[in-house]
Amino acid sequence: MKPFLLSMLNGITLAALYFIVASGFTIIFGMMRVVNMAHGSLYLLGAYIGYSVADISGSWLLALAGAALGSAVAGLLMHRLFLDRYQGQELRQALITIGLSIVIADLLLAGYGGLTYQLNIPEPLFGGVRLPVAGGYPIFRLALIGFAILTYIVLWLLIQRTRFGMIIRAAVDDRHMLAATGVNVPLVSTCVFAMAAGLVGMAGVIGASALSIAPGDDVHYLLSSLVVVIVGGMGNLKGAAIGALLIGLAEQLGLAYFPTYSAIISFTIMVAVLAYRPYGLFGRPA
Repeated sequence: MKPFLLSMLNGITLAALYFIVASGFTIIFGMMRVVNMAHGSLYLLGAYIGYSVADISGSWLLALAGAALGSAVAGLLMHRLFLDRYQGQELRQALITIGLSIVIADLLLAGYGGLTYQLNIPEPLFGGVRLPVAGGYPIFRLALIGFAILTYIVLWLLIQRTRFGMIIRAAVDDRHMLAATGVNVPLVSTCVFAMAAGLVGMAGVIGASALSIAPGDDVHYLLSSLVVVIVGGMGNLKGAAIGALLIGLAEQLGLAYFPTYSAIISFTIMVAVLAYRPYGLFGRPA
């Protein structure tokens, strides 16, 4: 029972991290229809920026803010300089962002080397707590669940209960009609892209604190975000949350009980969902 409960806890906390990373991706890819294959590189960039800020200042909160700001600026430049002119041209966007992801990854590798880094956990969240049956468990990994819930609430309120969210939803349905009302649609798209990039930069700091950061994590989190968004349904926050929970639990339970096949379990779930619901569990037909 104890190994099973620990695997479940690991799966839920990993799902929380996956949701924070994928929430930005579902806004960019699912709602704004921008194919950003550099999403994992923005995660890696945010993690390394946060590590540098924490190393200089000694503050985890400053690292979080620095990572969000740095990734948001990178996302703003990426969208403004390269992607905005190719709105609606998914293949060109995919090729451009793949190229940018390679450049960013190589620059980070040159700057930080191939070493593995980990951020120091803030003092209030350091240590462990004893749970029934499961025993000791790190407080910070439990805090991941709180971070994910807070992210969900803030994004839901932003999209469903604000004028800016109404503009985002209108841009998804009919960009041309929205532009005819006088809204600067390219500026809105750039702001949304920068916001999502800042969010994934913050996720980089959280992930580097809970686990670690190393070259190659960009590909891992890009793939996990793709799988989560496809399983849950593009542009749907609830779908991203359910998809992240399914994938996180599948990975950790598979690692515990089926280690030989754990690498393919997530993709098996994705294929099964697409076979019966091509637009995802909570998505809607295009």
